[in-house]
Amino acid sequence: MAADRPNNAVLLIIAEVSPVRQVRVVVIAFFLAGLLAVPTAPAALAQGNALAKRIAAIAAPLKMRVGVGLIMIEDGRVVSFHGDQRFPMQSVFKLPVALAVLSAVDQGRLALEQEIVVSPGDLRPHTWSPLREKYPQGARLPLAEILRYTVAQSDNNGCDILLGLLGGPATVNDFIHGLGIKDMAIRYDEARMQRDWQAQFANWSTPLALARLLRLFYQGKILSPPSTAFLLEVMLNTQAGAERIKGNLPPGTPVAHKTGTSGTRDGVRAALNDVGIITLPSGGHLAVAVLVSDCRENRATGEKAIAAIARAAYDHFSVADKPSPAD
Repeated sequence: MAADRPNNAVLLIIAEVSPVRQVRVVVIAFFLAGLLAVPTAPAALAQGNALAKRIAAIAAPLKMRVGVGLIMIEDGRVVSFHGDQRFPMQSVFKLPVALAVLSAVDQGRLALEQEIVVSPGDLRPHTWSPLREKYPQGARLPLAEILRYTVAQSDNNGCDILLGLLGGPATVNDFIHGLGIKDMAIRYDEARMQRDWQAQFANWSTPLALARLLRLFYQGKILSPPSTAFLLEVMLNTQAGAERIKGNLPPGTPVAHKTGTSGTRDGVRAALNDVGIITLPSGGHLAVAVLVSDCRENRATGEKAIAAIARAAYDHFSVADKPSPAD
């Protein structure tokens, strides 16, 4: 990250919670020349330390495993809480799928206006699929429409249609690794995850890997400007997860995001996730990945925790992003 912005500070705050839920905070900072609106070293360390402790306090009383990766897109500041642990992505993996599809569009192998034949056999029953509800007999649909269903409405059938166009999950896995994002694995499609509870754990990521992917995406380092704008617009119109990252933010705050949610087994939910890009009052942008696993709380409690963490991050980076009086 330092190589992307040689005149800025890169701050990493890592918080860990021991088995007895005592908080241990490890702070690593690399400061380079030319600091402008980035806080001075002591101030940045104190602010990041406070946010890490706040996240730990939100997570501590809850019966669930929480991982958080936060990266300020413009200057690379990082706050991580269990950010290097593996979590099942569930439908968050549709974001890497969409990135891979749009990369194929940029390369001329696919086109957004290209009509895709969707047969009745592509529209599996007993899975979440607004696409199937609208087109129960199948249809010829523009690729752009299938992408919208897959990302904004988290359509499982749409996702597998896109994976079929790409050649399967392994293609997406290789694409993401080719971007330098190694702490992520995509092994199975939605059909396999529907059949096999354990399969979802093979589609995993660390929170920091997802935050880094979001940063690369927003910086225009993955897709062309038109494809980047298209996917941002789709993510801004995501209908699911209004009570997660967006749940506690000021009304009207732009959030381009993608959710992921598993079912439950024996009272335990494997995944309750939301990742996205928050536009701050300063005009800066924060990449946020909040992943929850092994959740023994009800869904509403898990979503409130995600919302509380997102609000804490929003408040922290909104204050930290303000220029000092001397600027």
